[in-house]
Amino acid sequence: MTSTEIEITAELIRDLLRDQHPDLVDRPLKLGARGWDNQLWRLGDDLAVRLPWATQSADALLHKEHTWLPALAPRLPLPVPVPQRLGEPSERFPRLWIVTTWVPGSPADRVPVTRATEAAESLAVFLTALHHPAPAEAPAGRGRGGPLTDCAEYFAKWLSSAAELGLVPDPAAVRAVWEDAVAAPEWAGPALWLHGDLHPANILTADGTFCGVIDFGDLCTGDPACDLAAPWLLLPEEAMDHFHGTYQPTADAATLLRARGWAVLRALVGILIGDAGVHGRPGGKPTWGPPAHDALRRLITTVR
Repeated sequence: MTSTEIEITAELIRDLLRDQHPDLVDRPLKLGARGWDNQLWRLGDDLAVRLPWATQSADALLHKEHTWLPALAPRLPLPVPVPQRLGEPSERFPRLWIVTTWVPGSPADRVPVTRATEAAESLAVFLTALHHPAPAEAPAGRGRGGPLTDCAEYFAKWLSSAAELGLVPDPAAVRAVWEDAVAAPEWAGPALWLHGDLHPANILTADGTFCGVIDFGDLCTGDPACDLAAPWLLLPEEAMDHFHGTYQPTADAATLLRARGWAVLRALVGILIGDAGVHGRPGGKPTWGPPAHDALRRLITTVR
C-alpha cells in the first residue's frame, strides 16, 4: 500500500497510462521490484514505470530524477534509468509517478561481482564521470554529502541498536573507525554531483561485473566521500587498490578516511535492515545483510 492506501496493480497502472500516456498502454506490463520508496513495473522491453508506495518523500525524489537525470545520463559510462515521461497526480492515483528506461541486470546484493578487477574499474570510471562540480541550483543532500558530524546521532543510534541485537561483535572497533573518519578534515572542494545511495541493491551486475546503476532518488551534491564508501560494500578486498588507482582525481587521505565513515554508516544500516528488519519498511531485505557484514569486518580490521 502507498500512504494513500491505494493498492498498486497492473490494472491501476494501465488506467494511469491510458489517461496520461495512451501510446504506452498496450505494452506488456509486469512487476519488476518493490523498493524502499517505489515500486518498479517493467513496461515492454525498454521502459519501466516507477510509482511511490512506501514513503511520503518518494514524490519529491521522483521529481528530482525527472528534472536532473536526462542531462546527467549521457556522460555516464554505465546505463542508468533515464526518465521519459512524467505522470501527474490524479484522482485515480494522487501522487507523482514516472516512466523511465529499463536497465537490465541483477542487483549486486543478490548477484555479487565475480570479475573483481573489471568491476572495480567500471565503478571507478562511473564515479569519475559523475563526480563533477554541480550547478548552484542542484539539489542538496538529505543528510548525504555533508559533514559526517551531521550524522553523528544516526551513527550512535544505529550502532547501539546493532550492538543490542548482537549483530556487531566489536562495537568499540566500529566506533574507532567512525571517530577516525570524523576527525579527518572536511571536504573543502566544490560541491560535486553524487549518487547519494550507492549500496548493493542499487548497482546491477551481469557477466560478473557491474552493468548499471539505478535509483537516483538521493541524487545530490557535496563531498565525494559519500559515494566513495561504495567499494567497501561492493568490491572484494583484492579489488580495492585497483578502484582507487583508477578513480580520478586520486582521493586524498582525508577523503578516504571520510569514505570509511560513510561506509560504516551504510554497513550498519544494511545490517539492521537485512538482519533485523529495522524501520518495518517493505524495502528491507535479507540480502542486504551479507555485504554489510563483510564491509564492517574489513573496516574494523583496517582501522589505524
